[in-house]
Amino acid sequence: MQYEPGLSRAELIEFATKTYFGNVDAKNMDAALACFHEEALFCVQTSFTRHAGKAEIKRMFEDFFDAYETIIHRDFTCTVDEANGRIAASFVAELTDADGNVTLLNNTNFWRMRDGKFQEVYVYMSGENVLV
Repeated sequence: MQYEPGLSRAELIEFATKTYFGNVDAKNMDAALACFHEEALFCVQTSFTRHAGKAEIKRMFEDFFDAYETIIHRDFTCTVDEANGRIAASFVAELTDADGNVTLLNNTNFWRMRDGKFQEVYVYMSGENVLV
């Protein structure tokens, strides 16, 4: 499948870091899911975990949102392949549970876009997989 160029470098970065992660951090399920195609693939490469389709991705986010009181994604460094609709971002995920315990992860995500939404997401996580 050939990518139809549509989003600029700045728009790809905005979509990944603000639209997507902004809604994940706000625990806004509908808006976070709206970033994905119906048959999107979400893989945590470092733990061989795979979520195929919006229903599985939604269940993953429900568990993730329930597990942490606060979720913060910050300190993004992005690399963009504008011509092919690809973006990579390295960042810190700061997760605080109900008891105040903080988990810090240094992650890198790779996204493949199609029609302005995520078709594929590949996550490399520095610690235990929190997206099961």
